[in-house]
Amino acid sequence: RLMLGRSWPNPRAWLFFLRRIFASLLGGVSLALLLGCAPSFHNNDGQVVGLSTSLPLLWREGGDIRGELSGQVAPHWVLSVLEQDGQVLPLDTLSGASGELGLPQKGLLVLAQPRPLMPEENVALDNWVRGGGRLLLFADPMLTATSDLPLGDPRGPQWVAMLSPILTRWGIGFNFDPAQNEGEREVEIAGAAVPVNLAGRFAIGDGSNCTLYAEGIAVSCKIGNGRVLAIADAAVLDGEGAVREAALRALLQRLRL
Repeated sequence: RLMLGRSWPNPRAWLFFLRRIFASLLGGVSLALLLGCAPSFHNNDGQVVGLSTSLPLLWREGGDIRGELSGQVAPHWVLSVLEQDGQVLPLDTLSGASGELGLPQKGLLVLAQPRPLMPEENVALDNWVRGGGRLLLFADPMLTATSDLPLGDPRGPQWVAMLSPILTRWGIGFNFDPAQNEGEREVEIAGAAVPVNLAGRFAIGDGSNCTLYAEGIAVSCKIGNGRVLAIADAAVLDGEGAVREAALRALLQRLRL
């Protein structure tokens, strides 16, 4: 039995709790179908930052539910960095009832090791970017983060990024060399030292309006009126430290230019 006391719990913690319970009961069912749209995590009237991820950024794996409900558990540092850009809006789907991505046309979207997108989500994402949206994508072909959840648990992270349809649509190839040496190292992307581990490589086709960085570990593309900055790794989001925070801020700043 869960005792909530006489006062309402912290709104952010309550949302995390609901998401965890529904994920456990329903597996892959989108909460957007059950709850409409999720509330944002920041009280300002500025830019909206969409976040879609399979990584434990919105709540901590195996964390203390009572502590999360009381607001005693600090948010993940990634959320704290994103909140500096505006309201963080968790997205369980990229296509709502209207078939459109529910973000302002010139907003910012972070896809951090997302689950495979449905066809209608690919269409919604492509339309949104081409209309002026800015996307920061972390697509890791061999996730090196650890998880407290058993392999195959639907609440766990997506271990291998599967985004071929949308990348192909944008003229981007995605490869992985299984023979590379394992171990974290830093590469320069957007003027910052970005930690990577067993990273993939992007390739660009003829006629694409894209630029490769760090020997293909990152790619920046102009897509219609929008922009995409993609990293073929997600190690920067795993762990903590000033280097990781500085790297994420630099990547976000790159999209603002």
